[in-house]
Amino acid sequence: MTRVSFYHLQRLPLDQALPRLLERIVAQGHRVVVQAGSPERVEALNALLWTWSPDSWLPHGSARDGDAALQPIWLTDQGDNPNGADVLILVDGASPSSYEPYARACDLFDGKDEDALKAARQRWLACKAQGHELIYLQQTEQGGWVEKARG
Repeated sequence: MTRVSFYHLQRLPLDQALPRLLERIVAQGHRVVVQAGSPERVEALNALLWTWSPDSWLPHGSARDGDAALQPIWLTDQGDNPNGADVLILVDGASPSSYEPYARACDLFDGKDEDALKAARQRWLACKAQGHELIYLQQTEQGGWVEKARG
């Protein structure tokens, strides 16, 4: 079963937390699919990852860029895994068609949005019912992460 970690964004917004998380995951040698809620969000994330920090470079692409197999980070609004990723990151409440191809999944949700919180709780329950290993993490004051629960 896939280990699914729920990241409760409270201090840093997605556009600051996601690139930092991606840096760590890619540095560990993993390939990643980031599944967003819409094509427009995919393109916004594509632009963000090119410009988020002058000291960082995150190799990535989307359907608009092509060459999925060459991309360590693939941005999509579909349930595909064309780069052979072993890590899935879900944003905007996106739900994968399957967790099967992934060893690990990260579900990032906005802790300041009550609807996003409710939806994340529903996704937690669904993942638990499917037998996935669950981890719940909250942001610290500095923007890091602390584990608060396992399910």
